[in-house]
Amino acid sequence: MPSEPTAAAASTNGALSPTMDVAVKIWRVDPETGERALKTYEVEAPEWVTLLDVLDIIKDRVDGTLAYRKSCRMMICGSCGMRMDGAAVLACKTRMADIVAAGHVPVISPMGNLPIVKDLVVDMGPFWSKMRAMKPWLQPGYEEPPEGKEYHVSQERMNVIHKEALCINCGCCVSECNSMESDPDFLGPAALAKGMRFVGDARDGADVERLEEYNSEHGIWDCTRCYFCNERCPKGVDPRDAIAKLGAESIKHGIDRDMGAKHAKWFVKSAETTGWLRETELVPKTQGVVSSIMQIKFAMGLARRGKVPPPFPPHVAADVKEARALRDIVQQQGREGALGHVQGERALSYIEHHTTAGNRHAPEITPGEEPVNRDVGERP
Repeated sequence: MPSEPTAAAASTNGALSPTMDVAVKIWRVDPETGERALKTYEVEAPEWVTLLDVLDIIKDRVDGTLAYRKSCRMMICGSCGMRMDGAAVLACKTRMADIVAAGHVPVISPMGNLPIVKDLVVDMGPFWSKMRAMKPWLQPGYEEPPEGKEYHVSQERMNVIHKEALCINCGCCVSECNSMESDPDFLGPAALAKGMRFVGDARDGADVERLEEYNSEHGIWDCTRCYFCNERCPKGVDPRDAIAKLGAESIKHGIDRDMGAKHAKWFVKSAETTGWLRETELVPKTQGVVSSIMQIKFAMGLARRGKVPPPFPPHVAADVKEARALRDIVQQQGREGALGHVQGERALSYIEHHTTAGNRHAPEITPGEEPVNRDVGERP
Protein backbone atom coordinates (compact mmCIF):
# COMPACT_ATOMS: atom_id res chain seq x y z
CA MET A 1 0.00 0.00 0.00
CA PRO A 2 1.25 3.52 -0.73
CA SER A 3 2.17 5.46 2.41
CA GLU A 4 -0.16 8.19 3.57
CA PRO A 5 1.05 11.79 3.49
CA THR A 6 2.46 13.05 6.79
CA ALA A 7 0.44 15.48 8.87
CA ALA A 8 3.00 18.20 8.25
CA ALA A 9 2.69 17.90 4.49
CA ALA A 10 -1.07 17.41 4.21
CA SER A 11 -3.52 20.24 3.77
CA THR A 12 -6.99 20.39 5.29
CA ASN A 13 -8.60 18.88 2.18
CA GLY A 14 -6.27 15.91 2.17
CA ALA A 15 -4.09 17.06 -0.75
CA LEU A 16 -0.35 17.40 -0.43
CA SER A 17 0.87 20.96 0.18
CA PRO A 18 3.98 22.35 -1.52
CA THR A 19 6.96 21.91 0.77
CA MET A 20 10.17 23.80 1.42
CA ASP A 21 13.46 23.15 3.19
CA VAL A 22 13.61 25.09 6.46
CA ALA A 23 16.80 25.64 8.46
CA VAL A 24 16.93 27.14 11.93
CA LYS A 25 19.60 27.54 14.57
CA ILE A 26 18.44 26.88 18.12
CA TRP A 27 20.23 27.65 21.36
CA ARG A 28 20.14 24.47 23.43
CA VAL A 29 20.62 24.89 27.17
CA ASP A 30 21.45 22.01 29.52
CA PRO A 31 19.43 22.53 32.73
CA GLU A 32 21.94 20.62 34.87
CA THR A 33 25.24 22.11 33.72
CA GLY A 34 24.00 25.39 32.22
CA GLU A 35 26.06 24.74 29.10
CA ARG A 36 24.80 26.41 25.92
CA ALA A 37 25.19 25.13 22.38
CA LEU A 38 23.93 26.55 19.09
CA LYS A 39 22.63 23.69 16.94
CA THR A 40 21.41 23.82 13.35
CA TYR A 41 18.37 21.86 12.24
CA GLU A 42 17.14 21.35 8.67
CA VAL A 43 13.69 19.90 7.96
CA GLU A 44 11.20 19.64 5.13
CA ALA A 45 7.96 21.45 5.91
CA PRO A 46 4.83 22.76 4.14
CA GLU A 47 4.99 26.31 2.87
CA TRP A 48 2.34 27.43 5.35
CA VAL A 49 4.27 26.54 8.51
CA THR A 50 4.93 28.86 11.40
CA LEU A 51 7.99 28.76 13.61
CA LEU A 52 6.01 26.68 16.09
CA ASP A 53 5.19 24.15 13.37
CA VAL A 54 8.90 23.88 12.55
CA LEU A 55 9.73 23.26 16.21
CA ASP A 56 7.06 20.55 16.31
CA ILE A 57 8.56 18.86 13.24
CA ILE A 58 12.04 18.98 14.77
CA LYS A 59 10.79 17.49 18.03
CA ASP A 60 8.73 14.79 16.29
CA ARG A 61 11.25 13.73 13.65
CA VAL A 62 14.73 14.90 14.58
CA ASP A 63 15.31 15.53 18.29
CA GLY A 64 12.70 14.65 20.89
CA THR A 65 14.70 16.33 23.67
CA LEU A 66 14.00 19.85 22.38
CA ALA A 67 12.10 21.82 25.03
CA TYR A 68 9.69 24.70 24.38
CA ARG A 69 6.20 25.75 25.45
CA LYS A 70 2.99 25.80 23.43
CA SER A 71 -0.74 25.43 23.90
CA CYS A 72 -3.43 27.10 21.79
CA ARG A 73 -1.46 27.64 18.53
CA MET A 74 -3.84 30.56 17.85
CA MET A 75 -2.02 33.62 19.32
CA ILE A 76 -4.27 33.59 22.38
CA CYS A 77 -2.57 31.74 25.24
CA GLY A 78 0.85 33.45 25.04
CA SER A 79 2.72 30.22 25.85
CA CYS A 80 5.11 30.12 22.88
CA GLY A 81 7.01 33.36 23.44
CA MET A 82 10.68 33.15 22.43
CA ARG A 83 13.30 35.14 20.54
CA MET A 84 14.03 35.00 16.84
CA ASP A 85 17.26 36.78 15.90
CA GLY A 86 17.25 38.51 19.27
CA ALA A 87 13.69 39.86 19.11
CA ALA A 88 10.76 38.40 21.04
CA VAL A 89 8.01 36.77 18.97
CA LEU A 90 5.12 34.37 19.34
CA ALA A 91 6.24 31.20 17.56
CA CYS A 92 2.68 30.41 16.45
CA LYS A 93 2.38 33.84 14.77
CA THR A 94 5.71 33.85 12.93
CA ARG A 95 5.38 32.58 9.35
CA MET A 96 8.49 31.01 7.86
CA ALA A 97 7.90 31.25 4.09
CA ASP A 98 9.38 34.73 3.58
CA ILE A 99 12.32 33.93 5.83
CA VAL A 100 13.12 30.80 3.82
CA ALA A 101 12.67 32.67 0.53
CA ALA A 102 15.23 35.22 1.66
CA GLY A 103 17.74 32.45 2.34
CA HIS A 104 17.98 33.44 5.99
CA VAL A 105 18.65 30.97 8.79
CA PRO A 106 17.15 32.50 11.96
CA VAL A 107 18.59 32.01 15.42
CA ILE A 108 16.00 30.90 17.97
CA SER A 109 16.66 31.53 21.67
CA PRO A 110 14.71 31.81 24.94
CA MET A 111 13.15 35.10 26.02
CA GLY A 112 15.31 37.61 27.86
CA ASN A 113 15.13 38.95 31.41
CA LEU A 114 13.80 35.63 32.74
CA PRO A 115 15.79 32.62 34.08
CA ILE A 116 16.26 29.79 31.57
CA VAL A 117 14.90 26.39 32.60
CA LYS A 118 15.89 24.41 29.50
CA ASP A 119 16.39 25.27 25.82
CA LEU A 120 13.57 27.71 24.93
CA VAL A 121 11.68 27.36 28.24
CA VAL A 122 12.06 30.17 30.79
CA ASP A 123 10.96 30.43 34.41
CA MET A 124 7.90 32.69 34.45
CA GLY A 125 7.98 32.96 38.25
CA PRO A 126 9.40 36.53 38.34
CA PHE A 127 6.87 37.55 35.69
CA TRP A 128 3.90 36.30 37.74
CA SER A 129 5.21 37.73 41.01
CA LYS A 130 5.21 41.22 39.50
CA MET A 131 1.76 40.63 38.09
CA ARG A 132 0.53 39.73 41.57
CA ALA A 133 2.11 42.92 42.93
CA MET A 134 -0.36 44.88 40.77
CA LYS A 135 -3.28 43.33 42.70
CA PRO A 136 -4.89 42.35 39.37
CA TRP A 137 -8.42 42.02 40.60
CA LEU A 138 -11.28 44.46 40.75
CA GLN A 139 -11.75 46.41 43.97
CA PRO A 140 -15.30 47.71 43.46
CA GLY A 141 -15.87 51.38 44.08
CA TYR A 142 -19.53 51.61 43.11
CA GLU A 143 -22.83 51.08 44.85
CA GLU A 144 -24.75 47.96 43.96
CA PRO A 145 -27.90 48.79 41.95
CA PRO A 146 -31.16 48.25 43.82
CA GLU A 147 -33.29 45.14 43.42
CA GLY A 148 -30.37 43.03 42.27
CA LYS A 149 -30.05 44.79 38.91
CA GLU A 150 -26.86 44.61 36.92
CA TYR A 151 -24.32 47.45 37.13
CA HIS A 152 -23.74 48.89 33.65
CA VAL A 153 -20.69 50.80 32.38
CA SER A 154 -20.79 52.72 29.11
CA GLN A 155 -18.62 51.58 26.22
CA GLU A 156 -16.94 54.98 26.16
CA ARG A 157 -15.71 54.53 29.73
CA MET A 158 -14.46 51.01 29.01
CA ASN A 159 -12.57 52.21 25.92
CA VAL A 160 -10.00 53.68 28.30
CA ILE A 161 -8.65 50.19 29.00
CA HIS A 162 -9.43 48.53 25.68
CA LYS A 163 -5.79 48.04 24.69
CA GLU A 164 -4.63 46.94 28.14
CA ALA A 165 -7.38 44.30 28.22
CA LEU A 166 -5.87 42.64 25.13
CA CYS A 167 -2.79 41.38 27.00
CA ILE A 168 -2.27 37.60 26.84
CA ASN A 169 0.63 37.55 29.36
CA CYS A 170 3.12 36.16 26.84
CA GLY A 171 6.06 38.09 28.30
CA CYS A 172 7.42 39.35 24.96
CA CYS A 173 7.53 42.91 26.28
CA VAL A 174 9.38 41.83 29.42
CA SER A 175 11.90 39.96 27.27
CA GLU A 176 12.90 43.17 25.47
CA CYS A 177 12.73 45.64 28.40
CA ASN A 178 16.00 47.59 28.73
CA SER A 179 15.06 48.90 32.15
CA MET A 180 14.47 45.38 33.51
CA GLU A 181 17.84 44.33 32.14
CA SER A 182 19.57 47.01 34.21
CA ASP A 183 17.18 46.81 37.17
CA PRO A 184 15.54 43.39 37.64
CA ASP A 185 13.35 44.89 40.38
CA PHE A 186 11.61 47.20 37.90
CA LEU A 187 7.93 46.25 37.81
CA GLY A 188 8.12 46.00 34.05
CA PRO A 189 5.86 46.73 31.07
CA ALA A 190 3.52 43.75 31.37
CA ALA A 191 2.77 44.29 35.06
CA LEU A 192 2.30 48.04 34.70
CA ALA A 193 0.01 47.55 31.70
CA LYS A 194 -2.03 45.22 33.90
CA GLY A 195 -2.01 47.94 36.55
CA MET A 196 -3.49 50.42 34.08
CA ARG A 197 -6.12 47.81 33.24
CA PHE A 198 -7.52 48.33 36.75
CA VAL A 199 -6.58 51.97 37.38
CA GLY A 200 -8.56 52.88 34.26
CA ASP A 201 -11.51 50.61 35.03
CA ALA A 202 -14.54 52.77 35.83
CA ARG A 203 -15.73 50.16 38.34
CA ASP A 204 -12.55 50.10 40.43
CA GLY A 205 -12.41 52.28 43.54
CA ALA A 206 -8.75 51.85 44.49
CA ASP A 207 -7.11 53.87 41.72
CA VAL A 208 -5.30 56.30 44.05
CA GLU A 209 -4.05 53.48 46.28
CA ARG A 210 -2.83 51.59 43.22
CA LEU A 211 -1.05 54.64 41.83
CA GLU A 212 0.69 55.22 45.15
CA GLU A 213 2.10 51.70 44.99
CA TYR A 214 3.00 51.91 41.31
CA ASN A 215 4.99 55.10 42.02
CA SER A 216 7.46 53.10 44.10
CA GLU A 217 11.23 53.18 43.63
CA HIS A 218 11.06 50.55 40.89
CA GLY A 219 7.74 51.62 39.42
CA ILE A 220 6.28 53.84 36.70
CA TRP A 221 9.10 56.34 36.33
CA ASP A 222 11.87 53.74 35.93
CA CYS A 223 10.74 53.17 32.33
CA THR A 224 13.45 54.32 29.88
CA ARG A 225 10.93 55.01 27.09
CA CYS A 226 12.78 52.88 24.55
CA TYR A 227 9.43 51.63 23.14
CA PHE A 228 10.81 48.13 22.51
CA CYS A 229 7.83 46.73 24.44
CA ASN A 230 5.43 48.42 22.01
CA GLU A 231 7.43 47.15 19.06
CA ARG A 232 7.47 43.53 20.19
CA CYS A 233 3.96 43.20 21.66
CA PRO A 234 2.08 40.74 19.38
CA LYS A 235 -1.39 41.93 20.44
CA GLY A 236 -1.19 45.73 20.19
CA VAL A 237 -1.33 46.32 23.95
CA ASP A 238 1.46 48.94 23.67
CA PRO A 239 2.70 48.67 27.28
CA ARG A 240 4.73 51.88 27.08
CA ASP A 241 1.52 53.80 26.32
CA ALA A 242 -0.08 52.17 29.38
CA ILE A 243 2.85 53.35 31.51
CA ALA A 244 2.40 56.86 30.11
CA LYS A 245 -1.26 56.73 31.12
CA LEU A 246 -0.30 55.70 34.65
CA GLY A 247 2.12 58.64 34.81
CA ALA A 248 -0.55 61.04 33.62
CA GLU A 249 -3.05 59.68 36.12
CA SER A 250 -0.48 59.98 38.91
CA ILE A 251 0.13 63.67 38.17
CA LYS A 252 -3.61 64.25 37.85
CA HIS A 253 -4.07 62.93 41.39
CA GLY A 254 -1.12 64.91 42.76
CA ILE A 255 1.19 61.90 43.12
CA ASP A 256 4.27 63.67 41.78
CA ARG A 257 7.03 63.12 44.33
CA ASP A 258 9.22 61.11 41.95
CA MET A 259 11.82 62.99 39.90
CA GLY A 260 10.34 61.50 36.75
CA ALA A 261 6.99 63.08 37.56
CA LYS A 262 8.65 66.43 38.23
CA HIS A 263 10.38 66.25 34.85
CA ALA A 264 7.10 65.41 33.10
CA LYS A 265 5.35 68.37 34.72
CA TRP A 266 8.14 70.70 33.63
CA PHE A 267 8.01 69.38 30.07
CA VAL A 268 4.33 70.31 29.91
CA LYS A 269 4.86 73.74 31.45
CA SER A 270 7.80 74.54 29.19
CA ALA A 271 5.94 73.48 26.04
CA GLU A 272 2.88 75.44 27.11
CA THR A 273 4.77 78.69 27.72
CA THR A 274 7.37 78.72 24.92
CA GLY A 275 6.59 75.71 22.75
CA TRP A 276 10.01 74.21 23.49
CA LEU A 277 11.72 72.22 26.23
CA ARG A 278 14.01 74.70 28.02
CA GLU A 279 16.88 72.41 29.04
CA THR A 280 18.73 75.09 31.00
CA GLU A 281 15.82 75.41 33.41
CA LEU A 282 15.12 71.69 33.79
CA VAL A 283 17.45 71.01 36.73
CA PRO A 284 16.65 74.20 38.72
CA LYS A 285 12.90 73.68 38.27
CA THR A 286 12.89 69.99 39.18
CA GLN A 287 15.88 69.36 41.47
CA GLY A 288 16.40 72.73 43.09
CA VAL A 289 19.13 75.37 43.28
CA VAL A 290 21.63 73.29 45.28
CA SER A 291 21.60 70.45 42.77
CA SER A 292 21.96 72.99 39.94
CA ILE A 293 25.10 74.44 41.51
CA MET A 294 26.58 70.97 41.92
CA GLN A 295 26.08 70.28 38.20
CA ILE A 296 27.56 73.53 36.88
CA LYS A 297 30.79 71.85 35.77
CA PHE A 298 28.85 69.26 33.78
CA ALA A 299 26.64 71.98 32.26
CA MET A 300 29.68 74.03 31.20
CA GLY A 301 31.09 71.00 29.40
CA LEU A 302 27.84 70.64 27.48
CA ALA A 303 27.80 74.35 26.67
CA ARG A 304 31.32 74.24 25.20
CA ARG A 305 30.14 71.58 22.79
CA GLY A 306 27.05 73.51 21.79
CA LYS A 307 24.66 71.21 23.64
CA VAL A 308 23.11 73.94 25.77
CA PRO A 309 21.28 76.86 24.14
CA PRO A 310 21.68 80.33 25.68
CA PRO A 311 19.06 80.74 28.44
CA PHE A 312 18.28 84.37 27.60
CA PRO A 313 16.27 85.57 25.91
CA PRO A 314 13.99 82.50 25.97
CA HIS A 315 13.19 81.32 22.46
CA VAL A 316 9.45 81.22 21.84
CA ALA A 317 8.04 79.07 19.03
CA ALA A 318 6.23 80.93 16.27
CA ASP A 319 2.98 79.00 16.75
CA VAL A 320 3.08 78.59 20.51
CA LYS A 321 -0.50 79.88 20.70
CA GLU A 322 -1.64 76.67 19.02
CA ALA A 323 0.05 74.58 21.72
CA ARG A 324 -1.63 76.67 24.39
CA ALA A 325 -5.00 76.40 22.66
CA LEU A 326 -4.63 72.62 22.47
CA ARG A 327 -3.89 72.53 26.19
CA ASP A 328 -6.97 74.67 26.87
CA ILE A 329 -9.18 72.37 24.80
CA VAL A 330 -7.95 69.29 26.67
CA GLN A 331 -8.73 70.97 29.99
CA GLN A 332 -12.14 72.20 28.83
CA GLN A 333 -13.07 68.71 27.64
CA GLY A 334 -11.93 67.17 30.92
CA ARG A 335 -9.41 64.96 29.15
CA GLU A 336 -6.63 65.29 31.65
CA GLY A 337 -4.76 62.25 32.88
CA ALA A 338 -5.12 59.05 30.86
CA LEU A 339 -8.06 60.38 28.84
CA GLY A 340 -5.72 62.56 26.79
CA HIS A 341 -3.77 59.48 25.74
CA VAL A 342 -6.98 57.62 24.93
CA GLN A 343 -8.01 60.48 22.64
CA GLY A 344 -4.69 60.04 20.85
CA GLU A 345 -5.39 56.31 20.43
CA ARG A 346 -8.71 57.15 18.80
CA ALA A 347 -6.94 59.50 16.38
CA LEU A 348 -4.34 56.87 15.48
CA SER A 349 -7.09 54.31 14.99
CA TYR A 350 -8.87 56.69 12.64
CA ILE A 351 -5.68 57.26 10.63
CA GLU A 352 -4.97 53.53 10.43
CA HIS A 353 -8.41 52.63 9.14
CA HIS A 354 -8.91 55.61 6.84
CA THR A 355 -5.67 57.12 5.59
CA THR A 356 -3.55 53.96 5.48
CA ALA A 357 -6.27 51.91 3.88
CA GLY A 358 -6.84 54.66 1.34
CA ASN A 359 -10.58 54.08 1.43
CA ARG A 360 -12.83 56.89 2.60
CA HIS A 361 -15.67 54.39 2.90
CA ALA A 362 -13.78 52.26 5.43
CA PRO A 363 -15.74 51.99 8.70
CA GLU A 364 -14.64 54.18 11.57
CA ILE A 365 -13.41 51.83 14.26
CA THR A 366 -13.21 53.00 17.83
CA PRO A 367 -11.73 50.47 20.29
CA GLY A 368 -14.53 48.39 21.73
CA GLU A 369 -17.27 49.74 19.47
CA GLU A 370 -19.13 48.09 16.62
CA PRO A 371 -18.34 49.41 13.13
CA VAL A 372 -20.93 51.70 11.63
CA ASN A 373 -21.64 52.19 7.92
CA ARG A 374 -21.17 55.93 7.66
CA ASP A 375 -22.75 56.23 4.21
CA VAL A 376 -26.17 54.87 5.16
CA GLY A 377 -26.12 55.46 8.89
CA GLU A 378 -26.95 51.84 9.68
CA ARG A 379 -25.05 49.00 11.21
CA PRO A 380 -23.78 46.59 8.56
